[in-house]
Amino acid sequence: MPQTFAKNANIWARLILWGGLGGLIIYTTTSWAVFQSSWATGEDRVLEQPVPFSHEHHVAGVGLDCRYCHTTFETSRFAGLPPSETCLHCHAHLYPDAPYLAPVRDSFRTGEPVAWQRVNDLPDFVYFDHSAHVAAGVGCETCHGRVDRMPLMAQGAPLTMAWCVDCHEAPWAHLRPPDAVTEMGWTAPGGDAVAYGRRLAAERGIAPDTSCSTCHR
Repeated sequence: MPQTFAKNANIWARLILWGGLGGLIIYTTTSWAVFQSSWATGEDRVLEQPVPFSHEHHVAGVGLDCRYCHTTFETSRFAGLPPSETCLHCHAHLYPDAPYLAPVRDSFRTGEPVAWQRVNDLPDFVYFDHSAHVAAGVGCETCHGRVDRMPLMAQGAPLTMAWCVDCHEAPWAHLRPPDAVTEMGWTAPGGDAVAYGRRLAAERGIAPDTSCSTCHR
């Protein structure tokens, strides 16, 4: 009776099966690594802006509080961007003719807002309320990073669903008193942020929230 398969058929079958399994593992691992990388999430991404505004200079150097420019971040879903008039409170006297501030002066003259590029941008299907997080005592640097060290604004966190859920499941380390929300480099009394956050949460009735409808409405 003639032999149907070649003598090395079993070897080839094993190579194909194990090679396919190995390829699937490599593909899955590589895909996971790529989608968790800053290339996909945008973390540390810097966008070109009409004016090279430096948070490092204005926050760490000048000492401006977040509230001075982002006036609605405690009361609105959005932190808000300052009108050109806010910039000109200082820059009508400091560097009033600087070429890089021309878009601000033009905006003030025409009433058209400066076309800032949103750095921390969530998908449209995600509901995010800035004021709710501030009211809970989540510090600005938790999501935005150390803006006082950013010559140009960069995305300070991955802002992925997993990253958000991790915080919603255990927010303790990110909670602080309301008067410390805008403070950069804040440290919890005693140095134990989790224990201090748990105490704040108990005092203010804050509990983990992982309901889908919280962010997807």
